Amino acid sequence: MEKVFGGVEAGGTKFVCAIGTESGDILAEERFPTTEPEETLNRTISFFRDSPYSLSGIGVGTFGPIDPDPGSPMYGFITSTPKPGWANVNFRGILSQELKVSVAFDTDVNAAALGEAAWGAAQGLHTFIYLTIGTGIGGGALVHGNLLHGMIHPEMGHIFLLHNKEVDPFPGNCPFHGDCFEGLASGPAMKKRWGVPAEVLAPDHPGWQLEAEYIASALTSYICTLSPQRIILGGGVMEQKTLFPLIRQRVLELLNGYIVTPIIEERIETYIVSPGLGKRAGVLGAVALAVRASKI
Repeated sequence: MEKVFGGVEAGGTKFVCAIGTESGDILAEERFPTTEPEETLNRTISFFRDSPYSLSGIGVGTFGPIDPDPGSPMYGFITSTPKPGWANVNFRGILSQELKVSVAFDTDVNAAALGEAAWGAAQGLHTFIYLTIGTGIGGGALVHGNLLHGMIHPEMGHIFLLHNKEVDPFPGNCPFHGDCFEGLASGPAMKKRWGVPAEVLAPDHPGWQLEAEYIASALTSYICTLSPQRIILGGGVMEQKTLFPLIRQRVLELLNGYIVTPIIEERIETYIVSPGLGKRAGVLGAVALAVRASKI
């Protein structure tokens, strides 16, 4: 009989809790809004406590920043998040104490990357990037089969891009950095710049060309830094499918023939892709975190 694991995709606007098998089949799932920590975590605990399944572990993929270092006294905490009320919350510790089960803990994007490696668009790859572009922008990476950590974890959404203020006078929307990648290209940044949510912009609106410029600029930096075998782009903004061809073409232009590989030169449509797991990448990734932790 397959072991059963819990997964928590903890987003800034909603939580997704699920119970799944080690082969990635979802047995139960619940979604609810992210409110203040006590209410949200109590609802998470109730979901698992009230289920009929005996869990072999739980994986948590959460918004951040977080402390993912098991040797740190702040391991399992959400740290300097701008999300009101959530800074310095002992997320992992609370779940572990209340549910009496081991809890694997990482960023939401690292978890999604692991899910894509296990069951999605990154199967068979050892080095790739998963990027989400939505309410915020974040990136996770698998490098030679291991999730990328260092001092803490990657913060790919907060790199700085060339910002031509004559073309785009928008000052940026990031409360920490102003016009970093997230400050220029997240869903809230697009809404603030154009006055309407990104999803209602027409496919030929100039906002999409500008969005593709910023995303392609960031991807070019990641390609030159990590040399990923594939880049997976998820999140609400990427549901506008006209973005993909714009991004691919601009990446080719920015690389300007410097990176010489067949997948970029001849098959870029298979290099910059949508998540294979769709909107379930995050929660299945959280399950995959728990599965992986059980085998270490």
